[in-house]
Amino acid sequence: MGKFSEFKLPLKSIPEGEQEYSYHLDKRFFENMESADIRDADISVVLNVTHKNGAYDLTFHLSGTVTVACDRCLDNLELPIDTEYHIIVKYGDDYRDDADGFIEIPESDSYLNVAYMIYDTVALAIPIKHVHPLGKCNRAMSSLLKKHRAHTPGDPDADLEDELLDEIEAEDNADTATDPRWDALKGLSSENSAG
Repeated sequence: MGKFSEFKLPLKSIPEGEQEYSYHLDKRFFENMESADIRDADISVVLNVTHKNGAYDLTFHLSGTVTVACDRCLDNLELPIDTEYHIIVKYGDDYRDDADGFIEIPESDSYLNVAYMIYDTVALAIPIKHVHPLGKCNRAMSSLLKKHRAHTPGDPDADLEDELLDEIEAEDNADTATDPRWDALKGLSSENSAG
């Protein structure tokens, strides 16, 4: 049994009409695809197949989450996946996929492995830029990034991020540093309790 044998769709044995197939994608699926970008996943796939007049109309519905590395701090970032993919498959003389939304497979193939279609659909649903919302990145890594980054004046994202990091650092320092007036009052309190 191959890595993706559960994704083999038995086209020739599908009767005319509508059929539904379900799959679940997890970390193992993406490891088998040798995808280093996706660290984990929990995706439900529902495949609706309509067989009519020798054509197979396939509609994939994918929903769930994938975990990738944040481009900014490298911590795990969970992204929602909610997408759909549609393709029509027909039998012909040879394999052809030169038209969008249509592929032709040889008559000798009784199965169509849909694993790569599903993988490509997930990959296209992930945004190009994977970053936590501002203020949600790993603070230590963000501080290091700020310290070592070459600042480009006029970059609104970098300016906003630097401003936010400065606020976070100020809050952290405020938690550890105390106001000297309060220290003096605390001293009075300890003198009264001793005397």
